Amino acid sequence: MMRYGASNKVYRTCLLATSKLFHTSSQVSPRTVTTLLSSVNPKFQGHNVSNCKNSFLSRRIYMSSVSLKEQEGHQEGIEFQLLRAVEDQHGGVVVNIDETMDTLVFASMLDVSLARWKEQGKKGVWIKLPIENSNLVAAAVKAGFRYHHAEPDYVMLVNWISNAPNTIPPNASHRVGIGAFVMNSNGELLVVQESNGRFSGKGIWKLPTGAVNEGEDICTAAIREVKEETGIDTEFVEVLAFRQSHQTFFQKSDLFFACLLQPYSFKIQRQASEIAAAQWMAIEDYVAQPFVRENELFDLLTKIWLSKVDEKYTGFSTILAKTSKSKKSYLYFNKKDASCLLS
Repeated sequence: MMRYGASNKVYRTCLLATSKLFHTSSQVSPRTVTTLLSSVNPKFQGHNVSNCKNSFLSRRIYMSSVSLKEQEGHQEGIEFQLLRAVEDQHGGVVVNIDETMDTLVFASMLDVSLARWKEQGKKGVWIKLPIENSNLVAAAVKAGFRYHHAEPDYVMLVNWISNAPNTIPPNASHRVGIGAFVMNSNGELLVVQESNGRFSGKGIWKLPTGAVNEGEDICTAAIREVKEETGIDTEFVEVLAFRQSHQTFFQKSDLFFACLLQPYSFKIQRQASEIAAAQWMAIEDYVAQPFVRENELFDLLTKIWLSKVDEKYTGFSTILAKTSKSKKSYLYFNKKDASCLLS
């Protein structure tokens, strides 16, 4: 809550926003009117609104759009309500609408809040709308907000209200995937044929692959994907190489990490929903596939893996390290060349 005497400009915005609603009051529910009047003066909360347009306070709000200047000297001490927000670390605010709100009430409170935040010199304004409050999206867009990103249960909207250059970061730009080289003691490579996707029905034997889940480490994802697709239990050894491509899944960029894993179980149990077949294949048979020989990327990855088998190549191993916030995360590094650092 803030008082009128602290900001004439914001108070005028409040009155003008509320008066817009009264111009179309035939469509406004008593509950909405009560909420709006309470946002201007909490003392009005709980009053009977059946004759609200005849009340002294509502007439002053309704008339504010044409005669506000004459009334300004008489409003000292009146209070009004802003949207609840928390400051971020970059000079902006974040609004989390966590309860059901009437669209017209939200629009009016948003107008007032934006005026206040601009007066305070705020920069970016973020509004998180749970799916239950999807009715508020249109009002936010009308006030200048745009989509930033969405998840299954919410949409995030953003508005840059500063005259300074816009520094709002874009939405996440990359998807992360893994491919797994897994070789048994007989020198055979674990391979699969997919029942869905671009390789379905083409007779191509390929590495187990998959997407890294949100909050999942690359090394953990590689172990999980191999287990899900083939039933083979493995231990992560290292990242052999990675590649970046662009304009892929929903026009996002893609990071693909080729990983080396050591198996410690060998009986295959394929994932029936996604994998048409799985087997241990002789290295020479895998390399001889036209798919591998004619695809420059897969040919290079295979050569890197074979160099690793011959102990002529070192990839990136993992070590758990603490961040500046004491949070542990995996660091991927060349263990052979950095062995002196670990000692």
